Amino acid sequence: MVDLRLGLHGLRPDLLFLQEVQGRNDRYGRLHAQHESLAAALHMDVAYGCNAIKSQSDHGNALLSRHSIVSFENQDISDHRLEQRGLLHGVINVGGREVHCFVVHLGLFAGGRVRQIEVMAERIRRMVPDDAPMLIAGDFNDWKDRLAPLFVQQLGVYEVFANAPRTRGVMPKLRESIHQLRGVWRGDSPSEIRANLFRREALRQNQLSMEGAYSPTPPPRTFPSAFPWLRLDRIYQRGFAVRNARVLRGRPWSQLSDHAPIFAELELP
Repeated sequence: MVDLRLGLHGLRPDLLFLQEVQGRNDRYGRLHAQHESLAAALHMDVAYGCNAIKSQSDHGNALLSRHSIVSFENQDISDHRLEQRGLLHGVINVGGREVHCFVVHLGLFAGGRVRQIEVMAERIRRMVPDDAPMLIAGDFNDWKDRLAPLFVQQLGVYEVFANAPRTRGVMPKLRESIHQLRGVWRGDSPSEIRANLFRREALRQNQLSMEGAYSPTPPPRTFPSAFPWLRLDRIYQRGFAVRNARVLRGRPWSQLSDHAPIFAELELP
């Protein structure tokens, strides 16, 4: 817990969207009220939504904010008895503007996740003004990225990595080299190879094409944190400019959670 506080303090976040936070733990006192302990250490407001209740503990979602939390509500979105899931909806005040924040942890079954998204969409249509800035973040358990069209087309939100400025590193260069080699093996001309690389880069940069059709840009791999392979975690936004988005890999993050955290720098115009 101390290492987590130090790691988060070094980031100096304005907002934290946390899942599986220990709200009560009668067996290990050091894990009791994790959201309150983190909020106190980081000097942030906090909202907690209890989801899974056991005999000696409970856990749920938490929203921590350096801006004041105006209101919050935790809605039960459990799809069946085996999984207790909640949707934490908080409204924060940023310079006199209300920003709606949703902390989510969706179920393990595809059909249940779709129904949970439909519940969230209905809540957004009912409670969030069309012009209000909005953030939706958490563990979506959507490793095949099948929910993305629902977010882009129905909710009008965009995944932060789709629009963030990208720096080219070792892996992108390696990936581009592989595609170039494949083009050579196919007998493509140099101009065709360059055109294919340009199209791939355009797909990575945008979730919507120029015609407005959905383009499947995969989010980053975040699970397991020691060797990320599955794409489980997301940040969706509406009304913000995305300055930067990255996955926090390696130590200490791989020791603090089984999910690699996502960090995004957003600007509210």
